[in-house]
Amino acid sequence: MTDKDTILQALKSVRDPDLHKDIVSLGFVQNLAVCDGTVKFQLQLTTPACPVKEQLKAQAEQAVLALDGIHAVHVELTAEVKPSLPVGNQLGGNIKHVLAVTSGKGGVGKSTCAVNLAAALAAHGAKVGILDADVYGPNIPVMMGIQRKPEGRGNKLFPIQAHNIKTMSVGYMIEDGQPVMWRGPMLHRALQQFLQDVEWGELDYLIVDMPPGTGDAQLSLAQLVPLTGMVVVTTPQEVSQTDVRRAIGMAEQVKTAVLGVIENMTGEIFGEGGGQAIADKFQIPFLGSIPLQAELRKGGDAGIPTVVSHPDSEVAKLFLRIAGEVAAAVSKLQSSSLPVLEV
Repeated sequence: MTDKDTILQALKSVRDPDLHKDIVSLGFVQNLAVCDGTVKFQLQLTTPACPVKEQLKAQAEQAVLALDGIHAVHVELTAEVKPSLPVGNQLGGNIKHVLAVTSGKGGVGKSTCAVNLAAALAAHGAKVGILDADVYGPNIPVMMGIQRKPEGRGNKLFPIQAHNIKTMSVGYMIEDGQPVMWRGPMLHRALQQFLQDVEWGELDYLIVDMPPGTGDAQLSLAQLVPLTGMVVVTTPQEVSQTDVRRAIGMAEQVKTAVLGVIENMTGEIFGEGGGQAIADKFQIPFLGSIPLQAELRKGGDAGIPTVVSHPDSEVAKLFLRIAGEVAAAVSKLQSSSLPVLEV
């Protein structure tokens, strides 16, 4: 009979193409059992959004079936997201990764990308939240279809959930049309409260929808929390690329990894290729081009991300793929403790 050690040796031939190690050394193989020629085990990946999970499952099955005496293999895919945040951080809840979605300028569809990226990660099975850090122009309440105030108990606020995503925004606290006129220290305190005084619960990924530019909000966030990484959004034209280059320069200054760049609004009006040019210049991943389509705008206005409202559409499939690549990029980061900017 084939024993467990022989099976594990066979499984060492299966390598994760992103982490460049075999699935046994990575600790992916869990709860291995063999009885009368039937093998069962769990393949515990680093994220439910792993873009190569079916590939790894198929290769693992083939490797074990090639052994003498094995006639059936049952592989269960599971995932456990490993945290990058240091133990004892001050965030409210158990947040494993904080990902900023940013751009150098406004009007590029950053919030649209943020909500659809969050919805795509949730669709893959991850536990996701969105923090609206654009306090001067909060769009998340509209884009998520939320029109109520969050509950508070004691010194804690509780996020509002929609589309299987936990959310928090200053837009929940103000009346429609009311301007937010805060100086830098007030903005810093607001972000601090949203991160530390909101009971987020357990999250694999907290997506932070950043305001445009490289100002107070970006510096405050870098001071308050060790970011796992940033996703940069641009439109194809040069005027957007110029500002995005500044945003990437800011990421370098605050020692934050850029996980990739998304080109939004690709098409006849704005052209194409700007996102790829940025990726090539800075040697960062190009995550993909999102075409300029009415369904994205309609989804934002209706408060239902396209990934939720039209899950089989080409745009939804693009975001699902991008979410997988972002999750894979997070898994590839080697550091378990990221530096906090000192200002």
